[in-house]
Amino acid sequence: MFKKVVFSLATVALLSSASFAAGKVHNGKISAYLEAPMQDAGAVKSALQGAGFEIVAEDTNGDLTTILFTCPTLKKLGSKPHRGFAGVMRAVIDSSDGIVSIMNPLYFEKAFLQKDYDDASAKKVLAKINQAFGTLKDSKDALKSSELSHYHFMMGMPYYEDMDTVGKGDAATLLSKLKANGKALFSLKLGDQTLVGFKLDDNVASFVNTIGKKEGAVLPYCVLLEGNKAKILAPKYNIALRYPQLKMGQFMKISSTPGKIEKNIESALK
Repeated sequence: MFKKVVFSLATVALLSSASFAAGKVHNGKISAYLEAPMQDAGAVKSALQGAGFEIVAEDTNGDLTTILFTCPTLKKLGSKPHRGFAGVMRAVIDSSDGIVSIMNPLYFEKAFLQKDYDDASAKKVLAKINQAFGTLKDSKDALKSSELSHYHFMMGMPYYEDMDTVGKGDAATLLSKLKANGKALFSLKLGDQTLVGFKLDDNVASFVNTIGKKEGAVLPYCVLLEGNKAKILAPKYNIALRYPQLKMGQFMKISSTPGKIEKNIESALK
C-alpha cells in the first residue's frame, strides 16, 4: 500500500512538471522566448538539424548570431495568404550574456497567424525545439495568450494587419533588386509568397543595443513578397511584439527607428 502511494505521488509530480514545461501557457501568459545554456553556432545548428529543422540562414551583428530555421510544418503555416512571416523561427546566440534565446512558436505563431492559428501545429514545432535543446526555461518576456492575436503596443499603434508596403512590382523583380543590393540574406518560397531576410544597415540595426540584445530576433528584418507588393510588418508593431517588456520611455529612445527601417528597405527596392 505504501509503495502504491509513493508511486502515485511521483506520477502526480511528473505530470505537474510536464504541464508547466517551457513554452506553454502559464497563468494565462505565453513567454516570447525559450532560453538555453550558451553554445556556439555550430552546436545550435547541429541540434536544430538533429530535430528535423532546416537551417535557412545565419546572421551576425556584433556579439549576436541569429540562426533562422524552418520545417515542413512552419512552411505550411507560412504559405497561407498574408501569413508568410510565420514561416521561420530564430535562435539568437548572445555571446556577451552567455545565452541562447529561441523564439517560442506558440507565442509568435499565434501573433502571425491570427485567425488561422493552429495550436496543434504550433505545439508540434515547440516539441521539436524541446527535442533539439532539452531543458529550456521561459524568458521573462511574455504576454497574455488572449492578447496575441490582436496585439498592439497601445492605442493608436499598428496591429499585425497594418503592414507597410515598401515596394511594388512582380516578385522576381523585387527579389532581384534585393539580391543586387546585397540585402537579401535569404529567400524562402512559401506557396505563392516569398519571405526574404533583409540585412538592415548597421546604423539602423544598432537599435537592439539600446533596448536589448537577446531579442535581436527582429534581425534580419523580414520582407514578404506577395502578389505585386513587398510588405513588412509595421516596425512599431514588430518591435513591440518582440520586446513585450518594453516601456514607453524605452520606446521613445528609438522613436526614429521605425521610419529608418522602412526607408532602408524602400531604398533597396527602388
